[in-house]
Amino acid sequence: MPGENLSRDEARERGELLSVTEYEVALDLTSAIGEWPGAGPRTFRSVTTIRFACARPGAATFVDLIAPSVSAVTLNGRALDPAAVFDGARIAVEDLQAENTLVVDAQCAYSRTGEGMHRFVDPEDGEVYLYTQYEPADARRVYANFEQPDLKAPYRFEVTAPDGWQVWNNGAGERGADGVWRFARTKPISTYITAVVAGPYHYVTDTYRRALPDGGELEIPLGAMCRKGLARHFDADDIFLVTKQGLDFFHDNFDFPYPFGKYDQAFVPEYNLGAMENPGLVTFREEFIYRGKVTEASYERRANVILHEMAHMWFGDLVTMRWWDDLWLKESFADFMGCFSMVEATRFKNGWITFANNRKAWAYRADQLPSTHPITADIRDLEDAKLNFDGITYAKGAAVLKQLVAYVGREAFLEGARRYFKRHAYGNTELGDLLAVLAETSGRDMAGWARSWLQTAGVNSLTPQVVYGDDGRVAELAVVQDAPESHPELRPHRVAVALYRLTPEGALTAYASTGADVTGPRTVITELAGAERPDLVLVNDEDLTYCKTRLDAASLDTLRAHLGALADPMARALCWSALWNMTRDALLPARDFVALVLAHAGRESDIGVLQMVHAWARSALDHYAAPAWRAEGGRTLAEGALRELRDAEPAGPHQLTWARFFAQVAASDADLALVEGLLSGKEDVPGLDVDQELRWALLAALAAHGRADEKAIEAELARDDTASGERHKVRCLASRPSAEVKAAAWDAVVESDALSNALVEATIAGFDQPGQRELLAPYAEKYFAAIERVWADRSIQIGVLVVRGLFPDLLDDPATLEAARAWLAAHEDAAPALRRLVLEARDDLARALRAQECDAAA
Repeated sequence: MPGENLSRDEARERGELLSVTEYEVALDLTSAIGEWPGAGPRTFRSVTTIRFACARPGAATFVDLIAPSVSAVTLNGRALDPAAVFDGARIAVEDLQAENTLVVDAQCAYSRTGEGMHRFVDPEDGEVYLYTQYEPADARRVYANFEQPDLKAPYRFEVTAPDGWQVWNNGAGERGADGVWRFARTKPISTYITAVVAGPYHYVTDTYRRALPDGGELEIPLGAMCRKGLARHFDADDIFLVTKQGLDFFHDNFDFPYPFGKYDQAFVPEYNLGAMENPGLVTFREEFIYRGKVTEASYERRANVILHEMAHMWFGDLVTMRWWDDLWLKESFADFMGCFSMVEATRFKNGWITFANNRKAWAYRADQLPSTHPITADIRDLEDAKLNFDGITYAKGAAVLKQLVAYVGREAFLEGARRYFKRHAYGNTELGDLLAVLAETSGRDMAGWARSWLQTAGVNSLTPQVVYGDDGRVAELAVVQDAPESHPELRPHRVAVALYRLTPEGALTAYASTGADVTGPRTVITELAGAERPDLVLVNDEDLTYCKTRLDAASLDTLRAHLGALADPMARALCWSALWNMTRDALLPARDFVALVLAHAGRESDIGVLQMVHAWARSALDHYAAPAWRAEGGRTLAEGALRELRDAEPAGPHQLTWARFFAQVAASDADLALVEGLLSGKEDVPGLDVDQELRWALLAALAAHGRADEKAIEAELARDDTASGERHKVRCLASRPSAEVKAAAWDAVVESDALSNALVEATIAGFDQPGQRELLAPYAEKYFAAIERVWADRSIQIGVLVVRGLFPDLLDDPATLEAARAWLAAHEDAAPALRRLVLEARDDLARALRAQECDAAA
């Protein structure tokens, strides 16, 4: 639709022209329940009053609103013709005064895509639940506004809702005698972090209290909510524990009290993101409420997300980037501070290990795509912004901040944050504003650091180079730095270099290490000269910098035989990461990586690392292994998984993790018979609790191999007739190996818009099965014929799901690579965001084909 894709230039011009005094938003959500009589989309009434100043009286501008209809527009008491001023995405306003009042009365549409006002009907009890999600620019689907982050304003919301519902907003509120919920005026905030949650949610409360230096007490009301159907699984006490620990940490270190009053946390259905930092009303995906037994790694992930969003209250909500170019000013900091606070303030002390092994893998992949970009990106418009919530902005940015803390020191970094908050509270900033305070507190050249780390793209590789003397000791140890030709920047790295050797007891432990500043193409580490010959040289031993760590030949040989003997869990995580990067880069055959998993994953103590290694092993087999070896590789991987499952401690987290992995890789008749037996109860692994979530995992494996039909899947849904069960059912149905099934799944997501975002995602996950390449082959041509239409006709959220999820990367066919290249060549004028998605998928396929050649040569 014309006008939906706001450009940076338009936002800059409007930001220079306007300042917003206040919004008043009145929503009538009573239409959310009951039968919908209209032929079009189900809608609700939205009345917005905007008070704003104009720097150039007489000027014209526009207001953002995406709505089916507008019934009235009044500017400064003068009625405008909606048909003349509203084009479906923008309302044109002219002849502005110095001070203006605009009133817009519209019918806005409920969403089924997780954008705007999402409406969910719980299949378990028929209850309706609403919540909003706006980032980067979907508040305009709920009320009229100036949809850009630098036009902050206070808000007053009032909401009319069905009887029996509760309603929440950023500010505290209550239901009046007239049935209308009225909420307190907020602090100045951006449109994208306003929020409404409404429905018959299960709601639990608590209070955070903190003594203040003046003898007073800070008191913050806490709330947490979920659907009624999940109430029996809701562990609000643990959520509140982490919340209080996080508030303590940020108050201790930021010297700026939490500024937004209450702190509610809503766990909502069919959520597109992990969570969203709406001040006073954080929203999370409800999958963080665990319906079955999970490992401690799952609780760690949830704690990390809770603290990530809490960090946003300062980095992002209190101080907000001016435009999406500086998205890193909130996301990189929240990613870093979430892990930093979790390790220091909660029970999850190994958070940096998970970050090194899991989170940074996301960054390394994104930074090697042709669409890579600097952390401070060039965001031309809202479609660009939508795709920049990626591994570079989050995980690379956080890794770079970890490097920055090592570079300037912890206290200088935190003092810089404190000055930043006080100097720019409730305002908007750019890169230079943060660099200025860090330069003040550290005395370092932040401009040079920023040029290397924030304003260039690509990832460096650091490789040890060792020369031994006649006595067998280290004569010289150097670190060689390289970069890809496309992004040749060689950066300054603060690293720890460690030497490891095998002890008589069989452990692989460090015996010498040193900190070093690596610069340029080759840096000699003089401190380690004269050390005894190591079995393993590990660059970036403590994961201080952001780089791909390479292994010299002797170290690789050591890891082949003794990776599981590494005593330090961080060192093991870094070695697994190095080996995986070598596999993706076609430097290590995929079958060698699988062999390493079979030999050493059973000794991995960190569950988060083990789960990541399992995911990598599957990718190695499905994407990077030579096709001729996959059957053999799959058998050995399943045999190893079953061995570890039987050897794992009964009822322990490793047993559950290996059970899930075994279900994913089981392929032989014997393996699948065991899966069937575990599901039916005829087979037993002592200590393994086959709860409902594990039942679905087992059934998914059987469905993908044609051993569970529609009747069996529907019977399982009868056991678990919930929203979660419905998503599992849809995925299982689409995963069955049948041409008719694949055709139905394709039509459901490409030719129809009947499915919600969550069910589109589940259908695609079922459709795309590695063992069904022949069934998927006919869809390569259909994919390239359909994607431009899907991108134009559907919401960007669904467009991203379809374009990414259905790319035919499993076909192992160079013809698919050529088809992608041909599409890109023929569609140079296509939407840049769509081209980026295809370009990324094409590059992933090209990488896989190179890795397959490497594996075949082995």
